[in-house]
Amino acid sequence: MGKNVFELYLKKFMELPLWVKQVFYVKLKEDISRYNCTNFLETSSEDMFSLYVPTLTFKGRTELQEHKNGLDTNIYNFLNLCEKNYSIIEISFNMFLTMEETAKYFMFCMEQNYIEAPESDEIFAMAGFISGKFKTGEYFTKNKLLTFEQLQSALEEQQKREDAGEKHLKYLEILDKMGFVSADDHRVIFQLQEEAKKRFVLDYNLVPDSERTFQNQEEKNSAEVEALKLENKKLKEKLLQLLKLVKKNV
Repeated sequence: MGKNVFELYLKKFMELPLWVKQVFYVKLKEDISRYNCTNFLETSSEDMFSLYVPTLTFKGRTELQEHKNGLDTNIYNFLNLCEKNYSIIEISFNMFLTMEETAKYFMFCMEQNYIEAPESDEIFAMAGFISGKFKTGEYFTKNKLLTFEQLQSALEEQQKREDAGEKHLKYLEILDKMGFVSADDHRVIFQLQEEAKKRFVLDYNLVPDSERTFQNQEEKNSAEVEALKLENKKLKEKLLQLLKLVKKNV
């Protein structure tokens, strides 16, 4: 895991001409809008779980060096990449993990005090929600979008409607009707949770590998030299044949 696969891939993408990136941006925005997740585009990079760079604690660094607790290999790989200042998305790509799996390792390491807790409430809430540790209500309270009192009020309102014989409304619908959390907010986190289960493996053929490129260049140069040698040999043979013909005719 010495090479940051995602960084290489991103670098290649960022080197594309502006007019190509413009089309990609428009198409991506259209696709995200189709899922009613446009608010997701407005998330600050400082609050994005995918871009968060975990920081090892003293306990985490010690465990990584000594392996005292005999943890799963993936935990040590995770801690190793944290020590190298890899972001969550880079860890996911380099370890071939889904975002859900990465979030689970993140939450475990944080609970064991191997990594520091993030300052951002949104990052903490999203990691817990994607990993399956937090339910929907907990997610909204952890990131301060919903107070405990509002959570209780929504539950009471739902119970009141049911007691009155009204049509059953889901808890999230109650939150929306009471103006606490919008339907779009629900939609985007459920979409993220579902997408987090998907595994994304980069095609190494698309990643610029400086070492492999250098090797291929050497092979290419070597092949060109051999081709020139063969061509020279054929020319010499033709010259010798011509000289023989000349000698015969003299």
